[in-house]
Amino acid sequence: MTIVAHMTLRFASKNGRAQLVVGPNNNLVDLAEVSGGRFDSDPIKAFPRWSELREFAATITDGGTPTNVDELDAPSPWPLQVFAIGLNYRSHAEESGMGLPAVPLTFTKFTSCIAAPNANIPIDAPMVDWEVELVVVMSSGGRNIKKADAWKHIAGISVGQDISDRALQFAAQPPHFDLGKSKKNYGPFGPWLVDAAEVADRDALHMTCTLNGEEVQNTLTDDLVFNVGDIVEYLSGIVELLPGDVIFTGTPGGVGVSRKPAVFLKPGDVLVSTIEGIGTTTNKCTQG
Repeated sequence: MTIVAHMTLRFASKNGRAQLVVGPNNNLVDLAEVSGGRFDSDPIKAFPRWSELREFAATITDGGTPTNVDELDAPSPWPLQVFAIGLNYRSHAEESGMGLPAVPLTFTKFTSCIAAPNANIPIDAPMVDWEVELVVVMSSGGRNIKKADAWKHIAGISVGQDISDRALQFAAQPPHFDLGKSKKNYGPFGPWLVDAAEVADRDALHMTCTLNGEEVQNTLTDDLVFNVGDIVEYLSGIVELLPGDVIFTGTPGGVGVSRKPAVFLKPGDVLVSTIEGIGTTTNKCTQG
């Protein structure tokens, strides 16, 4: 009998096809090909079968081709629903001069903003801001999920940016959070999903963001006002969460609009976003 070493499932998408990320060199293995068609090539179809995929992925420990992160899609490249939570770090609420919300301040990012982890960010407005975030993707989803069971309904964890056109966001009252955060490539995340079941301290992850090499955000995710369990319980009590749905869980203090003087993104800037043990994305700002 061959004993296969246990490996954490890491899941990616390239050219619209589901991939496993394997080995210390992060090689890509095409899921449909390596499974002989047992799993579909469509990344979204993997999420309802996440437990089954976890077992299969543990048997694939080598092979594949070297990963070029610049060629990867978002791990859930065409989700049916994208949710985001505002003012969800105590440090961000404080710098914004606003009180802590009583319930998760929820808005949508339209799915057309979802972008590859290393996608360029077009800058076509004078007040475009960064927001590093912990991003989770649903596996089985469902309705009325209890907080204690929330992580059982989540496929994986990645790092993302909730890019925000502040002028558009506050162009009307009440604000256009959805439109201001949904322009082209305003929702990059990845580079892959790390199986949530295998992440230690998943409610206290170390997350950072640098702008042109200077650190602008640094937090542990235990500063969240509403943690992932709270968010999933709240949302699923109102809507049905679907496999592949994406949740941007909020940003910590350090955003550009709250600095004195305010700092906004311009063409040529480079954002590097990292969650320790999960992954890093690099986004270059280009002329929009």
